[in-house]
Amino acid sequence: SSVENGRPLDPADWAVIDVVNYFRTAGFEEQASAFQEQEIDGKSLLLMTRNDVLTGLSLKLGPALKIYEYHIKPLQTQHLKNNS
Repeated sequence: SSVENGRPLDPADWAVIDVVNYFRTAGFEEQASAFQEQEIDGKSLLLMTRNDVLTGLSLKLGPALKIYEYHIKPLQTQHLKNNS
């Protein structure tokens, strides 16, 4: 599978560390560790709901909303498009 920035292109193939590095790169250094603690890999990331992000990761609300709206939701949308 193709790789970009050391990560597989398809988020479904990301390991936990890929998810963590993705959010670090996106500027969520502090929040990235929550994904590691919860052992969220790419497949889990693609299954997360807004509620999971807002309540399941114990993040501050502001960053949690941005992480969901600007990162997780677009990744999910893109993944569905590429696999439909």
